[in-house]
Amino acid sequence: MFDETDQLSVNALRALSIDMIERAGSGHPGLPLDAAPMAYVLYSRHLRVDPQAPDWVNRDRFVLSAGHGSALLYSMLHLSGFPTRMADLKQFRQLHSMTPGHPEHGLVAGVDATTGPLGQGLGMAVGMAMAETHLAAQYNTPEQKVIDHFTYVICGDGDLMEGISHEAASLAGNLKLNKLIVLYDSNDVSLDGATDRTFSDDAQQRFAGYGWDCQKVSDGNNLAAIDAAITAAKLTDAPSMIEIKTTIGYGAPKQGTHLVHGAPLGQTDLAATKQSLGWQAAPFTVPAAVKQRFAERVQERGQAAHRQWQALLTTYQQAQPKLAAQLHHALAQELPVDWQSDLPKYQIGDSEAGRITSQKMIQALAAKVPSLWGGAADLASSNKTDIAASGSFSATARQERNLNFGVREFAEAAAMNGIALHGGSHVFGGTFFVFSDYMRGAIRLAALQKLPVTYIFTHDSLAVGEDGPTHEPVEQLMSLRAMPGISVIRPADPNEAVAAWRLAMTTNDRPSVLVLTRQDLAVLKGSLNHSDGVSRGGYVISPQQRKQAEGILLASGSEVALVIAAQQRLRKFGHDVAVVSMPCFDRFMQQPAAYREKVLPRNIRRRVSIELGATLGWERFIGLDGLSLGIDTFGASGPAAEVLEEYGFTSDAVVAAYQKLWRADNRLQTPIQRSVI
Repeated sequence: MFDETDQLSVNALRALSIDMIERAGSGHPGLPLDAAPMAYVLYSRHLRVDPQAPDWVNRDRFVLSAGHGSALLYSMLHLSGFPTRMADLKQFRQLHSMTPGHPEHGLVAGVDATTGPLGQGLGMAVGMAMAETHLAAQYNTPEQKVIDHFTYVICGDGDLMEGISHEAASLAGNLKLNKLIVLYDSNDVSLDGATDRTFSDDAQQRFAGYGWDCQKVSDGNNLAAIDAAITAAKLTDAPSMIEIKTTIGYGAPKQGTHLVHGAPLGQTDLAATKQSLGWQAAPFTVPAAVKQRFAERVQERGQAAHRQWQALLTTYQQAQPKLAAQLHHALAQELPVDWQSDLPKYQIGDSEAGRITSQKMIQALAAKVPSLWGGAADLASSNKTDIAASGSFSATARQERNLNFGVREFAEAAAMNGIALHGGSHVFGGTFFVFSDYMRGAIRLAALQKLPVTYIFTHDSLAVGEDGPTHEPVEQLMSLRAMPGISVIRPADPNEAVAAWRLAMTTNDRPSVLVLTRQDLAVLKGSLNHSDGVSRGGYVISPQQRKQAEGILLASGSEVALVIAAQQRLRKFGHDVAVVSMPCFDRFMQQPAAYREKVLPRNIRRRVSIELGATLGWERFIGLDGLSLGIDTFGASGPAAEVLEEYGFTSDAVVAAYQKLWRADNRLQTPIQRSVI
């Protein structure tokens, strides 16, 4: 079944990979040398992809969770006919190259996920498998299975040490994601040394305990055994883990040790490695027989599968025009024309918690947008994320739209990334805001990959009260605002919460974080007349009475109502100030300078911000000499009203702060010079 050309092809992958690493003077040769056989078998015999159409929706997905072995993936993409050129291989790890140090989705065709932080590739693959089975249940008919593919992963010991692997594997087992197949490169070595110093898990028993089908291939160079294991895995009714025993850095003088994990081999060892592999071709050279084998086994096989699927899709479009159109819109991230027709509306006198407004938005959106689904980390009843008209997505109800992630915040966020990467979904997920810390690594990868996922973080402040400092977020707002490529939106009232959801639904190039209250928020008059205020990040929600404001009060969330109350009191003291609602820092900073000047005129020097969180960051809007009222310590346990008063979140405190700033200004003999936006 496998012949000399197959073995030559495996060694071509190895040689190209170590040549890339040596030329760059940087990289990880250990995995490419030991995992090349399993990667070759997967691509040449099983993985269904069309290199001429890398984004074909029904392709099999492949995630190199052990992303440090990227040289192997780039070598595979080049030989398989993807747009990765030999010139790109020679620019491995160089600035502006198409072959970065770790795989990056959106930069390199054929890379289905950005990987590198270990374990997250496995988590995203779980999400991909969830999306595949959900879309299949929504759109397939007995005659036409337009969504029908596998998700494959290569992971290593490091992936399985990371805690997210436990969360993700447990979730996958419970959901019986039988089209998820993980190839575990089990070489017993990590960066610092042999894994037995820190890692003695029996992977077979562990994954079997999660409900996975498990196999073991004792010789990682046995192509036929690897092929047979993958073939068997494709027939199971559970996710599959195939442990493949390998020798890290196979063929190198220091094989089997951590010395080949993360550094170039060096010219002497490079030559010795090629000699042990019987490789005689010049660097960056591929024998004609290898090129032909990849053309036949990957390109031609994949193109034939793609053509067959396109014929199936044509039949499907004729037989199921409504479903076909709906699937097309979902994959294109297009919203129905009437998606906003039944959104909740609020007037003066209405009052509602942010999480309840979000709940109403979810119901209205779910009724119009079939691609919307999501859930929470065992907190749906508190985050208010359930879609009332749907049941729970499960092994026996793949079409349902409520995702029960369990107490697994990190896996939840990684799975959301995988769902978004797969395509065809508008996905959301929730937890308490303070627990966003558990998700942060995956949120960062969502931002890096420009994924339109929506996070619903409730219980947004000290107003959590009795649950105390463990549940009261302090630094989370500024921490997430500091992350590039993400919109953190903290609405001040129900109208702003509706606008926040609208913004999230129409955003296709970044994650949206909705930070919502547990306590009621009254509708603010100013939100009625500024429908685009949230999308622009900030706006004057309560203007001054005269032409020129004496000062500006800035806030987000529930504190906007507080500063409006302070504004009214300050007027009694003769201070005419404007109030700015600042729900989304990054959106405001993206506005034209003229708009920002209109909201925050540079010549208005007295500025006070107030927010139930860390003060660091507000200086960008208030200047270094402005006053920022916040909390730079942890909170306390007690009734919410008492906790807020204890920490100075009262209109009295805002009035006092502004008057202090006003008095200081009037004592100065020269104009104050401040750096403000």
